Amino acid sequence: MAETLIRNADIIVTMDDSRREIAQADLRLTDGVVKEIGHDLQSKGEVIDAQGCVVTPGLVNTHHHLYQSLTRAVPSGQDALLFGWLKTLYPIWARMTPEHFFVSAQVGLAELALSGCTLSADHLYLYPNGARLEDTIHAAAELGLRFHPTRGSMSIGETAGGLPPDDLVEDENVILEDCIRLVDAFHDPGEGSMCRVGLAPCSPFSVSTDLMRETALLARDKGVRMHTHLAENTEDISYSQEKFGCRPGHYAENLGWVGEDVWMAHCVKLDASEIALFADTGTGVAHCPCSNCRLGSGIAPVRAMRDAGVPVGLGVDGSASNDAGNLLTEARMAMLLQRVANGADAMSAREALEIATRGGADMLGRPDCGRIALGCRADVAIWDVSGIEAAGSWDPAALLLAGPTTVRDLFVEGRQIVRDGHVTMLDLGAVIARQNALVRALA
Repeated sequence: MAETLIRNADIIVTMDDSRREIAQADLRLTDGVVKEIGHDLQSKGEVIDAQGCVVTPGLVNTHHHLYQSLTRAVPSGQDALLFGWLKTLYPIWARMTPEHFFVSAQVGLAELALSGCTLSADHLYLYPNGARLEDTIHAAAELGLRFHPTRGSMSIGETAGGLPPDDLVEDENVILEDCIRLVDAFHDPGEGSMCRVGLAPCSPFSVSTDLMRETALLARDKGVRMHTHLAENTEDISYSQEKFGCRPGHYAENLGWVGEDVWMAHCVKLDASEIALFADTGTGVAHCPCSNCRLGSGIAPVRAMRDAGVPVGLGVDGSASNDAGNLLTEARMAMLLQRVANGADAMSAREALEIATRGGADMLGRPDCGRIALGCRADVAIWDVSGIEAAGSWDPAALLLAGPTTVRDLFVEGRQIVRDGHVTMLDLGAVIARQNALVRALA
């Protein structure tokens, strides 16, 4: 029996159904699940002293492009809007190999873990030079992070009216066959799953209508979730109206791309009718505030979405459009932007943390994650609030107001992935050195 006792936490922020916050409490993790929450608990396993700490559920990242950690702060793309930024980076991404995808996933996932993330989705939609989705799956397994990779795709190149260059698109039959292979090989729908595969055409401006429709049929036949980019900026809206004669949300509806098994990235420019559609169908949104700011896309109407009942999770997006992969600071940005748009009472620190935990978990179909409750998975973050970031804080549980922004300890399925601020499963210094060598060669 694998067991860990987290003892004497200043506050355990459970995010359970009652949103309990328990002071001076203990937490017992046994065989990968939360076994007991209370005071003066006993255990025969390892004891972790959490005095001076806040304990939360592990954070959940619902949208990422891990390979982009190799292209942070590329000079020619630093001040571009979405379409121009993509055209700058496509030729660089086209030179990547399987090693690039594996190492960048190691770096990106380790960065997420240090920010308190225990479950991450990833959207990989380009496969140059023999790269495959399992390059990232193996990286996540080595680190020990819970992973929801999605088999992305691009099939409409520049000569056919799409945005990506022709050498980065794939034949649609090849895409669908690989989707079947990956789901059969790696998707685990069971209790406590560490890997669930989704299907994720990149966007309406890079795949055909037929591929969108066929992917939805395949995903529902296989019982897996569906993901794509949607309504990210005004260029995105204009493209949809010009090519399809309707707004992106209604285009998605026409192709069967709404429902509780679907989540969309960004949705910055959804209008009231699309928000109502998503609420009625249970279609989720991965909100990526820092990337939306960096690319000048705008402020997503998260307050209106939440009020309407749209499921909302949080995503850091790729490091080429965010330049960072810290999920806690992403949650803070989500809170601040809603206040900028709607007033200081538009979103509390606790609501933003809820979006970053159980909100994202529920949207990904993982009610066993994102909260600390009996029988839920033992995915737990411990934040040291005894340092300078929180010095003088009257409410340490309001992490998004006073910090810290990096985790002290992190448990995934009861296994300690971060200990005293250091990743336990990798030689992170060596991985970073290899990543930087790969970047120098690309540059």
